Amino acid sequence: MLIFALFLFIIEHVSAQKVCCYQDVLDHLNMSRKSEVYSTTRPVQDHTHPTVLHLDLVLIAILSVSEKAQTFSPLIWIQMSWNHERISWDPARFCGITRVSLPKEFLWKPDIFIYEMVQMEEVLKMVSICKMDVHKFPFDTQSCNITITSVIHSVIELRLVPSSNSSLVTQFSRRLMQTQGEWEFLSLVVSTETIDYDYGHWDQITYTISMKRRPLLYVINFLLPVLFFLCLDLSSFLISDHRGDKLGFKVTVLLAISVLLLILNDILPSMSNRTPLIATYCIVIFALMLLSLLETVLVTYLMEKDSRTLLENAEQKWNTGMGGDFIHASTIGNGSGEETPHELLPVAEQGMDSDVLLLLLAELREMRSLMSTLSPGGKTAYWTRLARRTNIAFFSFYITTVSLFLMFMFLEWNN
Repeated sequence: MLIFALFLFIIEHVSAQKVCCYQDVLDHLNMSRKSEVYSTTRPVQDHTHPTVLHLDLVLIAILSVSEKAQTFSPLIWIQMSWNHERISWDPARFCGITRVSLPKEFLWKPDIFIYEMVQMEEVLKMVSICKMDVHKFPFDTQSCNITITSVIHSVIELRLVPSSNSSLVTQFSRRLMQTQGEWEFLSLVVSTETIDYDYGHWDQITYTISMKRRPLLYVINFLLPVLFFLCLDLSSFLISDHRGDKLGFKVTVLLAISVLLLILNDILPSMSNRTPLIATYCIVIFALMLLSLLETVLVTYLMEKDSRTLLENAEQKWNTGMGGDFIHASTIGNGSGEETPHELLPVAEQGMDSDVLLLLLAELREMRSLMSTLSPGGKTAYWTRLARRTNIAFFSFYITTVSLFLMFMFLEWNN
């Protein structure tokens, strides 16, 4: 009998234990898909009470940044929470149920709007406008804002409050960051502000995303090639000015810099508040190389002018002095008083005597002496000295200007 009584007690206790489900809570709240009781109006018992909306924004990835379009495409996660004053139940009546998951169409949602948003491609992926300063490109740091506010509800009806401070959201973002690519994430700063309009006041929360560009790709593919071309232009001063190779070499290097400038045009935006330093870097180096080319043209012209003067003086001395002796010697032995150039060939064929050969050698030596030992005060020596002095002075100016300019660029990029 005792065992039978115990068995009946257990059965009665089990049958008395209540079984609950989430639908019981929804039925108690009179919530169904056809009902719009909780989704049409702001969820407050007293309309004078504002709804406090707690926000959290976390940056998951930096997808792309376009300098020409001035746009920023991040992958973000926004968490919002607020109190729905019209929805409540006693968990003791429903087996301790304290949370119920519902479709978002069942409840009222705040009209959150992002000022900088251009388009929302997916739930978390967005494209926003970002005012960029490319003055220090490619060693620049950009700050893009994501400003969240309400369009319909003023501060009387809706208050926006950040759930976490700047330190916490930065820490969360670094922990969840999946990819950064060209950009390195630095920080996420949270700030709040109340905007005054003629028809009311609106709260807004601004999340400022700071990121730094990784410049290695641009240094290898652009800055270093330009610097190498500059070094090649400096090395061209070692080429002799008497040859035309120096001029062609400088023109080739200048054309190579022009191709790099076309690549720079595709990278930088068409409009900027300040001239990018990389544009100044390329323009100044291009101008120095152009000036170097013009200097080479001037030096080559002076040396050619000197050579023409030298040849004219030598020809004049030949015709007035030594040329007569050679003509006289060449006519010895033919017994003719006529002196024509055609008579030189037979003499050469028959064989010149030693006196004629010695006279010819003496004339060649005198010609060499004439070309190498002109008077320092003569006209020909003046143009040669002027060309050499111009070359030395310009090389000193070139080295000094390039050194100071590169130092200036280094300080500006690292300031």
